[in-house]
Amino acid sequence: MSRSERVIVETVTTPPADRRFAVSLFSRLRTAKGQANPFPIYAELRSRGAVAAAPWGGHLVTGFDVCDQVVRSRDWLEPDARWREQQGDGTRWTAPSSREMSRTLPALNPPEHTWVRRSAGLFDRGSLDEIRGMTERFTTKLLDNLAERLHDGEADLNDLVAEELPVAVIGHWLGLPPADYPRLRELTHDQVFTQELLPSASQLALSDAATAELRRYFTDLVRLRRARPGDDPVSRWIKVWDGMESDQDKADEAVYFLALFVLLAALETTTTLLSTTVLLLLDHPRQWDRLTVQPDLVPAAVEESLRYDPPTHVISRVSSRDCELGGVEIRKDEMVHLLVGAAHRDPAKHEDPELFNMHRKPAHLAFSGGIHYCLGAPLARLEAQTLLHQLVTRFPQLTLVRRPDWAPRVAFRRLLNLDVTLA
Repeated sequence: MSRSERVIVETVTTPPADRRFAVSLFSRLRTAKGQANPFPIYAELRSRGAVAAAPWGGHLVTGFDVCDQVVRSRDWLEPDARWREQQGDGTRWTAPSSREMSRTLPALNPPEHTWVRRSAGLFDRGSLDEIRGMTERFTTKLLDNLAERLHDGEADLNDLVAEELPVAVIGHWLGLPPADYPRLRELTHDQVFTQELLPSASQLALSDAATAELRRYFTDLVRLRRARPGDDPVSRWIKVWDGMESDQDKADEAVYFLALFVLLAALETTTTLLSTTVLLLLDHPRQWDRLTVQPDLVPAAVEESLRYDPPTHVISRVSSRDCELGGVEIRKDEMVHLLVGAAHRDPAKHEDPELFNMHRKPAHLAFSGGIHYCLGAPLARLEAQTLLHQLVTRFPQLTLVRRPDWAPRVAFRRLLNLDVTLA
């Protein structure tokens, strides 16, 4: 491994035997095979108990009930700006992109989190009703393009549809120029590396550069909307923050962080949800065939996809006090990584967890929980259900051409291609 590819880790405090075991597992997770199917590796880790030592310090949590306990408890905090600064220079937590992310909504703790979240006012019933028709129109247009490509034999559904729909929906809602969509997608793919479990130095460099460009883009957008307000979320956020903050520069920066958060949250994980849901159903042809005759099962199929292989496999939290978790002592300010991808396959929670079953009662942590429950969950569900409903109606004979490739990630899943054809 070259110096530029070395993983940025923290001080090792785990016992040697536990460390060797965890290092071995994560070395396998970082391979192409591990990224394509991490679940057998998760099962090995879960066999050590619901809470296991991480090789770089802190703990890995694989039990569903323990993960659920953490995300719902106010005793467990986000690794916010204060915590990241305490990690010291030279760690991945003080990289420029990490510092920037520490000021976005998902990384805030109360009381700041409370009033920033309230100011966002995202995706209530009225907003979703406004977006629903737009989502259906965009989906139809994208599937028209897919149909044309399928006439020639095969097409990449990930590239033509899953990558395009989220940016079209959120871009239109924010009032962004469509010409900017391709670059915003590219920047998002690079930026998310700073939120990875084990980013390498070169990945952090990509994230730092992408974050800087996104800052320029959205600060320019806020400045333009302040000069020429319109009927759009950014203009509304400016008005809200002007009533909350007397310093205009601080108000504009708060709006910038909201816009950045919305773009990042709406693109990366939703794209993965769309492509993974289709992949899982094509991998289970009986379930796909059932949907073609019973499209009312589409919402259940989306929920089972969120359980079976969620877009985000890791949620990190920090303890606010010395405590015990799953029989393991945790110190104040110590981090735990909730491996929700593993927790979703916990046999103590789900019967036959390796079985993809649309009739299962929904129970997953794909959108986190508690006060940090994902604000964009309704929009992600809307896009996934809209796409899947139109797909099974228009392309009942859709089949997978070849196994897809996965991006080199552990925490944030991403398909690189999804090649399909009509049987």
